[in-house]
Amino acid sequence: MFAALGILILISTSCYGLDNGLAKTPPMGWLSWERFRCNTDCVNDPENCISEKLFQTMTDLVVADGYASAGYEFINIDDCWLEKHRSHDGKLLADRQRFPNGIKALSDYIHSRGLKFGIYEDYGNFTCAGYPGIIGYEQEDAFQFAEWNVDYVKLDGCYSLPLEMDLGYSTFGKLLNSTGKPMVYSCSWPVYQIYAGIQPNFSAVKTYCNLWRNYDDIQDSWTSVENIIDYYGNNQDLIAPNAGPGHWNDPDMLIIGNFGLSYEQAKTQFAIWSILAAPLLMSVDLRTIRPQFKRILQNRKIIAVDQDPLGIQGRRIYKHKGIEIWSKPIGPLYENFYSYAIAFINRRSDGTPSDISVTLKELGLINFNGYRVEDLYENVDYGVLYPNTKIKVKVNPSGVVMLKGEVQFPN
Repeated sequence: MFAALGILILISTSCYGLDNGLAKTPPMGWLSWERFRCNTDCVNDPENCISEKLFQTMTDLVVADGYASAGYEFINIDDCWLEKHRSHDGKLLADRQRFPNGIKALSDYIHSRGLKFGIYEDYGNFTCAGYPGIIGYEQEDAFQFAEWNVDYVKLDGCYSLPLEMDLGYSTFGKLLNSTGKPMVYSCSWPVYQIYAGIQPNFSAVKTYCNLWRNYDDIQDSWTSVENIIDYYGNNQDLIAPNAGPGHWNDPDMLIIGNFGLSYEQAKTQFAIWSILAAPLLMSVDLRTIRPQFKRILQNRKIIAVDQDPLGIQGRRIYKHKGIEIWSKPIGPLYENFYSYAIAFINRRSDGTPSDISVTLKELGLINFNGYRVEDLYENVDYGVLYPNTKIKVKVNPSGVVMLKGEVQFPN
């Protein structure tokens, strides 16, 4: 059944990203939104509200619990950090009760721990939660972020007109660059235009943004993860060529370790996000995460797939009766032969693992010198296999088996 895979990994060599020298690999870090949302009740829920205390705590845990050493470097605020109104001179103000020391102090705290600081705003009159947006204050806000030593800006798109986003988002990207402070620029530009029935100009998007959203916000459920996987698979011919060093498609946060995913489903999300060369932004309570989910998030071999310096977004190369195969070209290379990361997914829910058998050649691994094949979750080394070698994997329902085939050089 695999003879008709028709594998063609389309690799764009003409993608040029935002000229700020940043995000040469997909950003990695921790983001508050999916897990902590817009909880501003620090009186009744002081441990979980959006506050400087929460971000300081997560900063400390990212360092102490090994996430930073695995590559997670950003601590990103999302919506609901602001006062409801600007200052008398038009400056953004952090909520005085929840951020009593101000944003610059929080930025300094995060930097003192060796991490980087990200902030949220909106290209609109208001943020999605109703706080002040940047429209009318674009230059002032860009320079204020620079004064706060911000390293990453996420710009949402509520309360704005999608037709104006081409100019608005690109202008703000230029303003960020003009400050002289390098800041990763995360845009929501395409998704709002897609919702409005407008085909985004991805050439412009990847010129001005380091990463961007294409699809729905992730929710804490397997259904949500599946919908995102389907969107990226069904639209890969349009989406994948736009990704590369400095400019990435963003399928949204990792929800691993929360309430909605089983262990198998969490492994699947991490595997597919790495195949997609996606930003790896955890949104989880690091104080209570269970060890098995922590191990997934810190799987350095799979992180290396995501962070592969070639920056090629992988593709779905097979889909039939609930079984999918995804493939990503990675380094090292031998002549014109790539190494590959391969994810076998079982989307079935019939309660029993499914066997998948396929030769390396059918997966597009055709170098006659062979490939050293390794299971990246089970840490099993299968040795050097050749194009005509048939491999067989057993994949649990809603689970994944992820292999790496490293191209071999002639003796």
